[in-house]
Amino acid sequence: MRYHNITKDDMLNGDGLRVVLWVAGCSHGCKECQNPITWDVCGGIPFDESAKQEIFSELSKPYVSGITFSGGDPLHIQNRGEIGQLIEEIHREFPQKTMWLYTGYRWEEIENLPYIKELDVLVDGRFEIEKKDQKLRWKGSSNQRVIDVKKTVETGNVMLHCE
Repeated sequence: MRYHNITKDDMLNGDGLRVVLWVAGCSHGCKECQNPITWDVCGGIPFDESAKQEIFSELSKPYVSGITFSGGDPLHIQNRGEIGQLIEEIHREFPQKTMWLYTGYRWEEIENLPYIKELDVLVDGRFEIEKKDQKLRWKGSSNQRVIDVKKTVETGNVMLHCE
């Protein structure tokens, strides 16, 4: 897996103060994407132990609410193995921290990935410029959903995160 950046003290990509991992690789090609530089799965730099420790150092701070995975698409087919391992490790090491993930895939396409249930919130769906709305919170277009993963897994129905 490769990544472009680790953002610290982010307040735009989920509840509270967060660390954000901007993963390389996306095959959706959304028109007017805000991060087209992240589409190339070979772009950015390799995600290594040093990058993981940088994230863990941020997550160990009591005022950091959690981590958000964005990109690119963290669930690009070539990222799924490593991102899954990272999600599971963060869940074990920092169970009190929340995990958000942005993906162009729909919930129904990825709900059976074994590590998805470890997330707290999943923002799903491709960005659609025709449905762009700057008033929306945590998403760029009205077709995207901000899903409460725990409630969705519990009920078997897609449950939206309270905004």
